This record gives sequence, C-alpha cells and structure tokens, in this order.
Amino acid sequence: MENSIKPADLDEYDRRILAALREDGRITVTDLAQRIGLSKTPCQQRLKRLIESRVILGFTALIDPAKLALDHVAFTEVKLSDTREKALEEFNAAVRRIPEVEECHMIASSFDYLLKVRTADIRKYRIVLGERISSLPHVASTSTYISMETIRETVRS
Repeated sequence: MENSIKPADLDEYDRRILAALREDGRITVTDLAQRIGLSKTPCQQRLKRLIESRVILGFTALIDPAKLALDHVAFTEVKLSDTREKALEEFNAAVRRIPEVEECHMIASSFDYLLKVRTADIRKYRIVLGERISSLPHVASTSTYISMETIRETVRS
C-alpha cells in the first residue's frame, strides 16, 4: 500500500532517519533508533512508513568504480533532431538500455540531454559514443566533456 508523503509531512525524526541512512544504509534499526533519539518500535514504524510511501526507494551497495576499472567518466551533451513527445519517448527508452550510461537528464538548454557515461578508459568511451549513443533514436549531434577528477559524487539508485 503506497501512502503519499509530502515534504511538509516529514518531521525532524524522519529527516534524521533519512540522514542516518544516507551515511550508512546497513545500520540496524536498534542503532538507528539510538542515533536519532527514539525507541526501537517508533523508529521501525517510521522507517516502514518511509519505505511504503516510497520516500525511501531502496537500499543498494555502493561500489567503488575504480576497483572495477570503471573510473573514466564522461559527460555527453546530446542534441536531438526531433523533440516531439514520441521522439523523446523513443530516445528515453533506448538510452535506458545502455549500461554505461549512469545518468540521463533532459536539459533546458541549447542541447536536449546530458548523459553521465562511465567506462574503463577513453578508448572504451569512444566505442560507446560511436556505436551506441550516436545511434540512439533522433540523435543529431553530441559533445563530450571528460571528468579529470571526481570531487564529490552522490550515488542514488
């Protein structure tokens, strides 16, 4: 059952729960309750409500991309030849199928999408760009920016 929670519905305890889970998604309910200043049962009820209402979307493991030799990050601007709704839907569906694309954002700018692409190196990126991204539906042009160093990155599922 999915409840609807608005930002105004979140009180200080809910926000503390979310902050603690951002730091450590594997924290036990007992430790979480202690950290936020509630007893275990009310903390567990709040956590359940946040999950059921989809404020908390899930729990995932954070993987170090460098340990998998995937520490090359490129940001790719994509300009489409057609921006009617059907074309956007076709592009969106196709880009979701490219595993190297970690993020895809529709942008209000002189281009249409910004992709975050993670590969092993520039050679692998060139292949992904040339064979997969450039052949997505309605792609007119792309432009690439290579990340030299990641200063801060927030990982979400």
